[in-house]
Amino acid sequence: MQTNFTKKQLQDNDNTSTEKIFKKCVHCGFCNATCPTHQIFGDELDGPRGRIYLIKDMLENQKKPTAKTVKHIDRCLSCYSCMTTCPSGVNYMHIIDHGKKYIEKNYERSFFDRTIRSFLSVVLPNTGYFRLASYMVKLAKPFQFLMPLRIKDMMDLMPTSFPKKTLKQKEIYSVTGQKKIARVALLTGCVQKEISPQINESTIRLLNRHGVEVIVPKKIRCCGSLNHHLGREDDAHQDFRNNINTWYDEHKKGNLDAILSNTSGCGTTMKDYGFILKDDEKMKKKAKVISELTKDVSEYLSESIKLNFKAKDKKYKIAYHSACSMQHGQTVHDQPISLLNKTENEIMEIPEGHICCGSAGTYNILQTEIAKELLKKKVNNIESLNPDFISTGNIGCITQISNGTKTPILHTIEVLDWYTGGPKPKILQRN
Repeated sequence: MQTNFTKKQLQDNDNTSTEKIFKKCVHCGFCNATCPTHQIFGDELDGPRGRIYLIKDMLENQKKPTAKTVKHIDRCLSCYSCMTTCPSGVNYMHIIDHGKKYIEKNYERSFFDRTIRSFLSVVLPNTGYFRLASYMVKLAKPFQFLMPLRIKDMMDLMPTSFPKKTLKQKEIYSVTGQKKIARVALLTGCVQKEISPQINESTIRLLNRHGVEVIVPKKIRCCGSLNHHLGREDDAHQDFRNNINTWYDEHKKGNLDAILSNTSGCGTTMKDYGFILKDDEKMKKKAKVISELTKDVSEYLSESIKLNFKAKDKKYKIAYHSACSMQHGQTVHDQPISLLNKTENEIMEIPEGHICCGSAGTYNILQTEIAKELLKKKVNNIESLNPDFISTGNIGCITQISNGTKTPILHTIEVLDWYTGGPKPKILQRN
């Protein structure tokens, strides 16, 4: 792709990086074939190639974004399916992030839109606010029919109760009764640790059982991906710097073997810290180290730990949903399937498994109609397999898919914990 940035524009490091990516694009259109929104709308501007042209036009001409441009950019799920399809290695993730950041700085959204986005930015990463919002939703449920459609949809996605946590919260989960073979930090997630604490508990139990000490520093905040994908870079960078400094100090103090994420959307952003902060002289070295240490929990278990599986009498049909942020963002796909196969159950990949379920961070809140359509397709594909339950590696996907099917859905780590000596997940205890 030919570019027309001026020398002055290329003094901006973001423009320089994005221009290099633009130049890799050969207009082939393979990306459109796997783009969920292009499949729905059939519009060039609702596919990656069209969005690249829109962003290129904005940046080169320093245009104020139009409502039409913002609509098409906002419709992007950031699922990155286009990246695993692209034969030219175009890093669309960095292009779309740049585009969203530019829009946030140069476009005035409606009051309602700004309010919703600010609400998500403040509430979702903050445990106290999230629980308070959930309580308020519970009180307002009887009056939901009076609310605007978007508010109704948001209310449907909010939990009205929280599971009891069974593992005492600590900063260090030590190995007992056996030799310690590794030391890792675990990102426990913002919403995840409140609505599905069993995911972190399963992760810690499994790792401790196999000789891995787990560190959960109190200073760690949101990974920053929520604000990053909303284009709110100032807020995102506060979280980036806080977490990078905290983990880096922990690494220097005790030599972390890895920093683990069991929420694949978070892991994708953490692995990108090195790129995001490449121009920050104070942080770029630390950010690069943290990105290199970051692994999805299934990736780490596949590479570093020999799991001790315990056979079960009953065999299950398990449909594996590969989260977009994992298979496309991190190129981690075969590892969790390989681990699940060791349980000796029947592991089935879902038809059109490369297509997003519609969760995509806050997408199912901000673009509810598109998200609902994608959910319907995903559920139809899952139910065509008639599985006993579903396994996936991302809390967003779990929340989204569970709203469309009665088939039980578990995090992959819950299944692995169960098959290596942990408790049977509660959702399956009646089966």
